[in-house]
Amino acid sequence: MRASAQAVTFRGRRVLGGLLRRRLDLVGKPFGQAPVSGIHLRLDLRVSLDELAFIDVDSTHKRVYGRTKQGAEYGRFKGIRTLHPLLATVCTPQSRPVIAGVRMRRGKAADSRGAPKFVSEALATAREAGCTGTRILRADSQFYNAGVIAACHRAGTHFSITTGMNPSIKRAILAIPEDAWQHINYPTAMPDPATGELISDAEVAEIPQYTAFASRKKSDQVTARLIVRRVRDLAKPAVVGEQGELFPVWRYHPFFTDQPAATLQAEREHRHHAVVEQVIADSKAGALAHLPSGHFHANAA
Repeated sequence: MRASAQAVTFRGRRVLGGLLRRRLDLVGKPFGQAPVSGIHLRLDLRVSLDELAFIDVDSTHKRVYGRTKQGAEYGRFKGIRTLHPLLATVCTPQSRPVIAGVRMRRGKAADSRGAPKFVSEALATAREAGCTGTRILRADSQFYNAGVIAACHRAGTHFSITTGMNPSIKRAILAIPEDAWQHINYPTAMPDPATGELISDAEVAEIPQYTAFASRKKSDQVTARLIVRRVRDLAKPAVVGEQGELFPVWRYHPFFTDQPAATLQAEREHRHHAVVEQVIADSKAGALAHLPSGHFHANAA
């Protein structure tokens, strides 16, 4: 194990505990919440960050073993104890993502628990790393809340967040005229999440002015663009026996954004948020592969 760029040999639990306490005092927060340095990000990204940068945020569940492990709880997966960390990455159109922050959480923590503060820290880290141009936060629907968007506004960052299909979103999508949909082709076929079949085309439309969180107080309401991608629902065949379909059945994928790019470019850039999933997979084969300590903050380290 290395600390402060110097090799250290630990001969007992007291030595390790003392070092961890000193490190916690230095950074002022638990391991896993301390931001990486701007120099480190610049060296890894190897490109200029003053034009366009994407900050991707996501959560994941990591299976752990041992009944006495702090924070290990039954959460989303029945009968499986997990820890539930948040993870943020920074990337540019020309570079691969670099981890900018990780926060360990207990297994049954809600997906959005602590998200606004974590997003604020990730955006601050990106700015300290030299991301002084256009910054866009990308996230899945569990981060679609007023707190996360408010954190983006305070940091001067655009947002691009999947919304899910709540009743307000459904009404807005149904009001889109049929001639507003633009056909797009994927450069490579993508697997359908429901069926696993490959799809290579879709349609995209935009609602220029959509007000989110309309049921909340006026200061929490946000008006921005709602961009929707739809694909044919391959789980429902067009022909059953001799009976053909009366109308096509679609699956909708909306996201809420205030970024300035054109509709098709914004939709393409939002889909690239999936790169964070590969970072999570790599982390589970590396730093998150073993969380051996029974102490929560030691595993966060």
